[in-house]
Amino acid sequence: MLVRTLAEATGNERDVKAPNGHWRSRRLLLADDGMGYSFHITNIFAGTETYIHYKHHLESVYCIRGRGEVETIEDGQIYPIEPGTLYNLDKHDAHKLRAFEELELACVFNPPITGREVHGKDGAYPPSE
Repeated sequence: MLVRTLAEATGNERDVKAPNGHWRSRRLLLADDGMGYSFHITNIFAGTETYIHYKHHLESVYCIRGRGEVETIEDGQIYPIEPGTLYNLDKHDAHKLRAFEELELACVFNPPITGREVHGKDGAYPPSE
C-alpha cells in the first residue's frame, strides 16, 4: 500500500510552482508510483488567469476551496467553480482558468505526469513518456 501525506509532498521536488507565479501544485501521486494516473493538490492564486491546453493528458478537477471560473476557448462557455464542483477536460479542452479567490483543487491526470511539468507556451504539459 502506498500512503503519502500532503506534508510529505511539500517543500521538496513534489512541490512545483508555476514560473509565472499563478499556481502551486503538490504532487502526491506520480507516474513512477505505478497507479496509471497522477493526483495533485493545486492552489490557483487569487486574481490570476491561466491559459491551459492539455493536448496529451486528460484531467479531472474537484474544487475543495475558493471561487473562480473556467472558460472553454472553442465556444466561450463559462463554468463557475466553487467548492463541490468537478470539471473534466475530457476532450483536451483549451481553456482559461480564473481564480477570483484562491482555489484549492484536487486534480487527477491520465496519463500520469512525472512530476516537474509546468505549462509550456502552448498551455500544455509535454507528452508522458
